[in-house]
Amino acid sequence: MKRTIILYGLALALFVSGLKFLEYRFFVRDLSIEFYISIIVVTFTGLGIWVGLRLTRKKFVFVGGDFKQDANALQRLDITKREYEVLELIAQGLSNKEIADKLFVSLNTIKTHSSNLFLKLEVSRRTQAVQKAKNLRLIP
Repeated sequence: MKRTIILYGLALALFVSGLKFLEYRFFVRDLSIEFYISIIVVTFTGLGIWVGLRLTRKKFVFVGGDFKQDANALQRLDITKREYEVLELIAQGLSNKEIADKLFVSLNTIKTHSSNLFLKLEVSRRTQAVQKAKNLRLIP
């Protein structure tokens, strides 16, 4: 953030220097105040767009091929294949209804798998289950 502020300040200083350069008698007589105002408007509009894009740009993190699942943890916790599928879908942010539709099972079945997962992972919420599964290297 400091870097952005420093760059913005430098740009402003350069702009003011440029305007002072344009204040020679020749330009003052030939160019009207509207021209100076339009230069300021265009410059700060462009600068504002640039700063806005820099500050709001999403940073993507590549989670690619580095992940290796800990099979020992899966066996130790006795998580079944179907419970693991439910855990992956919970980690993707799907609701119980969406998971049930995706796996072609009833909502009660998903709730049962979720509660079994919560017991095995010793957690009480979906977010805790996802975080603990990531810590145990069960999911990326």
